[in-house]
Amino acid sequence: MVKKLILVGAGPGDPELISLKGIKALQQANVVMYDALVSEELLQHAPNAIKLFCGKRAGTHYMKQDEINRQIVEQANQHGVVVRLKGGDPFIFGRGQEEIEYAEKHGIPTEIIPGISSATALATLRQIPLTKRGITESVWITTGTTSCGELSEDIELAAQSTATVVILMGIGKLAEIVSLFTKYKTEHYPIAIIQNGTLPDEKIVCGHLSTIQQKVQEENITSPAVIIVGKVVDCSQILHIR
Repeated sequence: MVKKLILVGAGPGDPELISLKGIKALQQANVVMYDALVSEELLQHAPNAIKLFCGKRAGTHYMKQDEINRQIVEQANQHGVVVRLKGGDPFIFGRGQEEIEYAEKHGIPTEIIPGISSATALATLRQIPLTKRGITESVWITTGTTSCGELSEDIELAAQSTATVVILMGIGKLAEIVSLFTKYKTEHYPIAIIQNGTLPDEKIVCGHLSTIQQKVQEENITSPAVIIVGKVVDCSQILHIR
């Protein structure tokens, strides 16, 4: 029996945004361990595999990370090829490296198949160029909330730059984020927030630092959402900053 862990990035939500290589991995899986942000449509590519829901979301945890790690090794030893199907890209705030290290420590060979991250894909789909000549030369991708529940210190550094700033897992810290950016930018600095990006129930709000909190409240924007801060937001043809 071949034992193996394959870490597969499922993309930002739309099941058609997984890679062909990711689909081929699912087709050979004996076990699929999948997260809450993964489309269950993708499980159709592994009709004979055991499916285990790992289900981590902001504020709640169906399976703790330590238990996920143990299950990877246990399932590989019992059944063979384990596909760990993770939303976005496994190495962008996905704790993929921890799972790889644990599996290899216990003698399980590993493979990684990258995925499309919401950190870049949602902006592209909404025609927001994260970089644009003459406006910004770089992108800063950061988490809004650290493992201890605090606002990431990197956000203040990012706010002082001219980079486009993409913040994941930050909607619960929006007031603090706006306050930080207001220290270094004008109140008219553009910002957009995309909830459930690429899915049928996607929502988007856009405005300025001075208006975005009210708009988020009016539209009932919640997690999961991506925050995009920067002048490039004004470049989109379908976002109307008011």
